[in-house]
Amino acid sequence: MKATVIYGPRDVRFEEREDPKIIKPTDAIIRTSATCVCGSDLWTYRGIQRIAEPTPFGHEYCGIVEEVGSEVKSIKPGEFVIGSFFSSDNTCPHCHAGYQSSCVQKELVIGAQAPFLRVPLADGTLVATPDIPPDDLIPSLLTLSDVMGTGWFAAQAANVRPGSTAVVVGDGAVGLLGVLSANQMGAGRIIAMSRHESRQKLAREFGATDIVSERGDEGVARIKELTKGVGADSLLECVGTQESMMQAIGSTRPGGAVGFVGVPHGVQIKGEELFRTHVRLQGGPAPVRRYLPELIDLVWKRKINPGKVFDLTIPLNKVSEGYRAMDERRAIKALLIP
Repeated sequence: MKATVIYGPRDVRFEEREDPKIIKPTDAIIRTSATCVCGSDLWTYRGIQRIAEPTPFGHEYCGIVEEVGSEVKSIKPGEFVIGSFFSSDNTCPHCHAGYQSSCVQKELVIGAQAPFLRVPLADGTLVATPDIPPDDLIPSLLTLSDVMGTGWFAAQAANVRPGSTAVVVGDGAVGLLGVLSANQMGAGRIIAMSRHESRQKLAREFGATDIVSERGDEGVARIKELTKGVGADSLLECVGTQESMMQAIGSTRPGGAVGFVGVPHGVQIKGEELFRTHVRLQGGPAPVRRYLPELIDLVWKRKINPGKVFDLTIPLNKVSEGYRAMDERRAIKALLIP
């Protein structure tokens, strides 16, 4: 098969690779119905996160089970499944606590920008949909493998409650779906921080009540102004830079919470400064597997449509264009169809 391989900064190729095979009896092979480019992929694409050698890429996936290992019991060939970007056994103490992305047996599921994908620990990682979905649901189901689950985790980590005020820092796919998540959790006011008209429009569709275009200290001042000097109850940090993290902490009221899900790059927080804020922090790689049953149900019943974050659809063999479009901010998120 041909699959996506990244060689270095802005060097993405679609080239011949060996077909994935069952390696362990707990593996499954799926035929991808759709995959995509993730905002976190851009850290490597831009050369900020280095790789030592050419690397298969992609970690968001959904599709049809082709083959399962001899120990796989919960899924079977022919089913449509969605899984997390981290495999998990779903039985260890961390999984039982709801943190499958910290499973003691976790493996990063990589190489999803391809027609076929091997998924380790299939029983604990993959969740089947009630039936084979119609084509128009597939983009929304695909978001559940990462960006929708990550936005949901950001909202939960930020302790979004009915009637509360939530602020979302970041207007990429995760930030926009953080807006949708906060709305689903009943936030009374949702302030999206964005400078891009198309993203602002989608944020409002997802439930944003206010838009703030300022950043840094000016952004903090604007949030304080909108909240009559108090600050927000919940901050969803969905970028991963020093500026975005400090903007999030500075915009949160004492006793409020920051859910940070942007992969941190160069972020440093001084303990004494954090100590004085009375702000709670929780974040990390989203435990997507925890949320899959609930989110599949919401998508299946058409109560949410997170697939709207895909504003570019291209064939998988044109994957390099998807990276370019997202890098140049011509697209929020590129959907890849094998």
